[in-house]
Formats: sequence, structure tokens, C-alpha cells
Amino acid sequence: MTSSNSLLVTSSNPLRIAVLGTHSTGKTTLLKRIEMELRGHGLTVARTGRLGKRAAAAGLPKMQHHTVQSTEWIIAQGILDETNAAAQGAEVVLIDRAAHDAVAYFEAAMAFRSETPARLERERLLTLASTQLPKYDLLFATVLDESLSVDTSHDYDAAFRRLVDERVHRLLANDVIPHQRVTSDPDSQAHAVDVAVQRCLKEDSQ
Repeated sequence: MTSSNSLLVTSSNPLRIAVLGTHSTGKTTLLKRIEMELRGHGLTVARTGRLGKRAAAAGLPKMQHHTVQSTEWIIAQGILDETNAAAQGAEVVLIDRAAHDAVAYFEAAMAFRSETPARLERERLLTLASTQLPKYDLLFATVLDESLSVDTSHDYDAAFRRLVDERVHRLLANDVIPHQRVTSDPDSQAHAVDVAVQRCLKEDSQ
């Protein structure tokens, strides 16, 4: 009976590790490295992702064209993805784009277009995103390094990319959200992976 109850607790309350940051700063790569390490230690892992591509497939504006509606869809879909991943019974859920990521992109898009978001709409999006914060056991925020080349197959606007990076870190600072910054430096990347793995192994041993 004790073993069954323990399994139930693990399945319904997996450890959640989320990442956010502007595009092409290594978010997905970081989560893949963490996933490989965790699986190597015998832990079961579920991962979310591809929200931007799915939003585009649904006909929603993205990048510098984000609207309140597209942002709300991404946050809501991300919450659903996290819930579904947690329900799979994995010990760890890796979240590619934490909920505040969508708010940062929305704010950057508005600034890029020299528009001012309605205060109540912005507050509503932030409130929706904030419902996920207590669920994150670790939150990583990637940092833009413009000295690195980007995938030229994507139409990235450098100014918009900088705006997203600035809005991501402003949101985290203003709301005093606990997180770890991850730069392009290999040591920073390796440290983030190590922090995630050690946290998961510690939880698994308890």
C-alpha cells in the first residue's frame, strides 16, 4: 500500500523545470541536455514545446505581430500542455517557454509597434501567467548574446529580438520572480544543467 501511495504522489506532483527567453538563445537545447541527463539517471521525463509554431498553424499572429488574443491563447495552451504533461506520470516535466514568456513577447510586440497595451488587458495576461509560477520548481531565463549567429532560415528582426530579451528580464526583476540566468557561456549552460539534475535527484531520493 505504501509503495502505491508513493507512486501516486510522484505522478500527480512531478517536479517542473521551466525556461523562458527571447528566440534562438538556447532554450530548447538546454532542456534537451537536461532531459538526456535525467533519463541517464533513470528518471522519467515529459516535455512541452512548439507553442509558437502551433499558434502560427492556428492562424494567430506571432513575434512582433502578437496581440492580446494570440498571447492569451499561448498562455492558455501552455497551461494545458503543462497539465497534460504532468498527468502522464513522469517524475519531471520540462517546460519550453514558461507562461511569462508570452507576456514578454506581447509587451515587446507592442513596443516594437509603438503601441501601448490597455492596462487591464496587460494585468489580465500577467495574472493568467502568474497562476503557473508556484508550480515551477526551477525557472531558467536565457540571456541574449548578439555576438552569436542565428538560424538564417528564420526571419528574425534583431531589434525585436532585443526587445523580447529586455522585457523577459524586466518582468522577472519587477515581479521579483526567483530564477537563474543562463548565458551563452558553456560554463553557465553546464551549471544550469547540473543545478536541474541535482535538484531532481534530490527530490527523487526523498
